Amino acid sequence: MPRRRTVANTARRRQLKGPHPPRLSAWLAQHRKSAGSTLQQLLRQPVATLMTAAVVAIALALPTALFVVAENVKALGGDWQPSAAVSLFLETGIDETAGAALKRQIADDPAVTSVELISRAEGLTEFREYSGLGSAVDQLIANPLPVVLEVHLRPSALEETVLEPLLSRLQSMPEVQFLREDAEWAQRFEAMLELLQSGAALLAILLGLGVLLVVGNTIRLEIENHREAIRILCLVGATAAFARRPFLYSGAWYGLLGGSLAWLLVSAMIWLLEGQVAHLASLYHTSFALRGLGPAEVPLLLASSTLLGVLGSWIATARHLGIADAP
Repeated sequence: MPRRRTVANTARRRQLKGPHPPRLSAWLAQHRKSAGSTLQQLLRQPVATLMTAAVVAIALALPTALFVVAENVKALGGDWQPSAAVSLFLETGIDETAGAALKRQIADDPAVTSVELISRAEGLTEFREYSGLGSAVDQLIANPLPVVLEVHLRPSALEETVLEPLLSRLQSMPEVQFLREDAEWAQRFEAMLELLQSGAALLAILLGLGVLLVVGNTIRLEIENHREAIRILCLVGATAAFARRPFLYSGAWYGLLGGSLAWLLVSAMIWLLEGQVAHLASLYHTSFALRGLGPAEVPLLLASSTLLGVLGSWIATARHLGIADAP
């Protein structure tokens, strides 16, 4: 009796497991066939396909190029934040010993990374080298320059809520004659970079909606051209998912082709401009190379464009297909 029960249970499990792999294989085969047939159909009309993909590519290339510009500007100004500093010019009666004590006091502030003391002699040497007035400096009887403290700030200290109180504390010290705020440039740079990134995000949203409209309108025309075939499918009992599938793959191919063309357009723009950028950087005695889309950003662009294509075709089929959904 237990043996019969075991055999029956085994047979029941086989019956439960048996249909699923063939059903899954058939489902995957249908998707492969639909994807391949829609791609072949698009390739049979290359001009129309290329025009739609080109419109999608231009819509995607604009925010992508702006994103690349923002990343290059960020890389170009990457050294600004660490070099953001406040120069404290001490009173003339403060010597290097008192300046070193004040340096240790300021270095304990959590908003400060380091403090550099520039002695009077060092300041005079720098002034002689960079001012071009070496002969006039040599005529000086006494060194008129004060002790200077270069206070290097943390990136978090560039926020206005942190920077303003810090500057007030430094200015109110009795040893400080006046200060020069070099961190203001880094603060302005951060504001410009945030504006550029926000503009890229807003442009991506607006042009992403444009991609939805372009793909949706193209799929709507394809639905109208295949209206009779859709009616025949409806008569033989086709589900909405089966009738919708080739149009979804068409939208996916449009999005993927458009994303690939957008990548090529942005890469071509970088290739055309990198020589001029390198020449401009050499005039400032520095080196800078334009950066394109990275290995993680290219798949993101292609996946986003494909998703937009699928979403646009889904909206078009939901509105114009005319077949009731089936479970």
